[in-house]
Amino acid sequence: MDKKIQQPKYNQLAKTSVIFLIIGIFAICAWMITTKRADGKVQNVLANTLTSAEVFSGHFTDKLRLRGSISPQSTIYLDAIAGGRIEEKLVEQGQYVIEGQPLVRLSNVSLQLDVMSREAQVTEQLNFLRNTQMAMTTNRLNLRRDLLEIALKISHLKRKIKQFKPLVKQGVLAKDKLEVIELDLIYYQQRQTLTSQRQQQEEDIRQVQVKQLEESAVMLQKNLLFARNNLNNLLIKAPVSGYLSELNAELGESKSQGARLGQIDIPKQFKLMVNVDEYYLNQISLAMKAQLFVNDETVDIKVTKIDSRVRQAQFRIELALPPSIEHIKRGQSLELDLMLSKGMKNSLLVKRGAFVNNTGGNWAFVLNDNGTTAERRLIKLGKKNKNYFQIIEGLTAGERVITSNYNAFNRADIIKITGHKS
Repeated sequence: MDKKIQQPKYNQLAKTSVIFLIIGIFAICAWMITTKRADGKVQNVLANTLTSAEVFSGHFTDKLRLRGSISPQSTIYLDAIAGGRIEEKLVEQGQYVIEGQPLVRLSNVSLQLDVMSREAQVTEQLNFLRNTQMAMTTNRLNLRRDLLEIALKISHLKRKIKQFKPLVKQGVLAKDKLEVIELDLIYYQQRQTLTSQRQQQEEDIRQVQVKQLEESAVMLQKNLLFARNNLNNLLIKAPVSGYLSELNAELGESKSQGARLGQIDIPKQFKLMVNVDEYYLNQISLAMKAQLFVNDETVDIKVTKIDSRVRQAQFRIELALPPSIEHIKRGQSLELDLMLSKGMKNSLLVKRGAFVNNTGGNWAFVLNDNGTTAERRLIKLGKKNKNYFQIIEGLTAGERVITSNYNAFNRADIIKITGHKS
């Protein structure tokens, strides 16, 4: 018969204690979660680590402070039309040059030989043309002489026939002799016809040959003129008046055809090249106004070109500078304010700060009246300029917002400010 084993009382007491302990821990956790949800997470922050700004109503100008570099409005490049070896450098970089002024002289032996060869070809062709024309003229004169001789012979034969016919009728002259003269007359008449046809054919052929030879001579002369122009291109001249901002030419250096030798900048015609963050790509348009700060003055300028290609998170715009601006040079840097939109009156504004880096402009800590606590609040920011954010909703004029960085209390709902600002 089995015997029932009784467990010790202290084991039952231990189990009961563990169960009550677990229930207590769960109750404490539930209370903490409920308390956190009800009151929010509170964090203490020293006052001297915070920066705040007051929300106020004022005139908002949506402008962007930028910095650009001056470049010439028009640049004329100097290229080697005909390649060669640099024999002479007639000017130095940075000088002001006048249109047509010689700058660099090159030499090209092969080009000079080519010009001489073309000159010889043209001379030979012209001599051949003259000889052909002379031969044709001589042949034409010979044919005309033959026709004159034949015409004279025909005239003599006709006169003899006219004289011999009465004598044949009278029986004084034999009829056979008259018939021979008549046959000679027929021969010379037919010969006259053939010679006239030959003269016409040769005249037609002569005209075609002469035309072809003249066209060939004209083509050779054009080629010669082109070669001579290439020879003249060995002397590089200034195409316009301006400053020779670059000159890449050293004595003895060889330059290939089309090589870049330098450039000339047109004086008193400048533009401002500005790199802008890609964030503003869809906000900038042509003819947009800007204010340029130069020589302790403010000058109104406009956007003239937008290069929408993004490089290293930036794109480039150009703004034309008026000729009235003096004492500026290529490569100089100037500041400007780009007016992204027209000014807006009675806008709620707050000073710019690092808090947007943590909040994205969606919320902020708003101080109470005495500045001892700050509570997280949903807000909505609009446009911004170099000094202020525009507030769309969530704040009213007179309230103060913590504008410094929120890294130390980013997860808090309420912060208590302790100590005094130093």
